[in-house]
Amino acid sequence: MNGEPILIWGAGAIGGTLGAYWARAGIPVLMVDIVAEHVEACRNAGLAITGPVEEFRQVVPAVTPAELTGTYSRIVLAVKAGATEAALAALKPHLAADGFVLSAQNGLNELAIAEAVGARRTMGCFVNFGADWHGPGEILYGNRGAVVVGEVDGAITERAREMHRLLCLFDPDSILTDNIYGYLWGKLAYGAMLFGTALTNDSMSANFADPQRLPVWLALGREVGAVAAARGVKSLGFGGFDPLVFAPGAPEGPQRETIAWLADYTSKTAKTHSGIWRDLAVRKRKTEARPQIGIISALGREVGLATPALETLVALIHDIEEGRRPMSFETLKVLVEQCRSVSTTA
Repeated sequence: MNGEPILIWGAGAIGGTLGAYWARAGIPVLMVDIVAEHVEACRNAGLAITGPVEEFRQVVPAVTPAELTGTYSRIVLAVKAGATEAALAALKPHLAADGFVLSAQNGLNELAIAEAVGARRTMGCFVNFGADWHGPGEILYGNRGAVVVGEVDGAITERAREMHRLLCLFDPDSILTDNIYGYLWGKLAYGAMLFGTALTNDSMSANFADPQRLPVWLALGREVGAVAAARGVKSLGFGGFDPLVFAPGAPEGPQRETIAWLADYTSKTAKTHSGIWRDLAVRKRKTEARPQIGIISALGREVGLATPALETLVALIHDIEEGRRPMSFETLKVLVEQCRSVSTTA
C-alpha cells in the first residue's frame, strides 16, 4: 500500500490508543475526529497515553472530517456505536474501491458497516482493553485486554493477516480468528452487565461483588446467551469470561463464578467505572444503549425471544439520560426486583 496511512475515524479511547501506538511504532497513521481541540493537541503537542500499562506522548497526524482529503484502503472505525451511521456517511467517499472498514467498536456495528459499504469491504474487530478519553490530547489506558480481528465471513485473508500483524504492534497477544462474531456476541453479555453497573455511581467491581445485585447480572447474561444460541452463534470468551456459561439450560454455579471473576478482574484496573458511566456522570451525554444493547432485543424478537431485563435496562439508561431518574442504587433496584421476581417464578 506504498506507505499509505491507516485512517482511524474517531480518535477517542480506542482509536486514539491504537493511533498513538501505531504512530510510535513508525506505522503511517492519520486520525480523524470531530473535536477540533483534540485534533489540534494530537498533531501538535502530541497525544498523551497515561495509566498503569505505559505512559508516553506521541505526535499523531490528525484532521477534522472537513479537513480530510483523499481515499484510503484501510479505515479503522472507532466511534461510539450511536455515531456509526453518521461516520459511515462521512467516510464513505474516502474509502478506496478495494479498501475495507474495520470496526474497532463495542457492539455489532459490523452489521451497519456491511449494509453501508458491503460485506466484502467490512472487517470485524473485538477490543476489550480499558481506556477513557479524558480531554483533548489525553487518554487513560487503564488495562490491557483481549484484541481480536477477523473477516465477517470467517475467511483467513491476507488483509486480515496484515491487520493482525499491525494489532500485534499494539498488543502482542492479539488474535486472528475465523469466528469474529463469536467474540462480539461473547462481549455483548459482559457489555450488557457494564450498562447495568452504570445505573449507579458504584465502581464496576463493587457492583459485581454485591450479592443483592447478582440476579441482574445472571438475567442479562442469560438473555444475551439465549439470543446468541437462537441465532446459531457460538459465543467465545476472553480472559476468564466464558459467555457459554450463560447458554440456555446451563447450571447456575459457573455463572456465579463468572460474576465473581468479573468482580476481581474489574478491581485490578485503573479504569474503575465503565465508559457508559463516564458518558452519564462526567460527559453528560447519551450512551450507546440503543445501538449496543437495544439491538440484542431487536435480534431476539426476530427469533421469537423476549428480553425483558435488557429492555428494562435500556429504558432505565434513557431515564437517566433524560433526567427522569438519578444514578443510584434505587434506580438499579428496579431492575434487581424485576430480575429477582422472574428468577423466583422460574
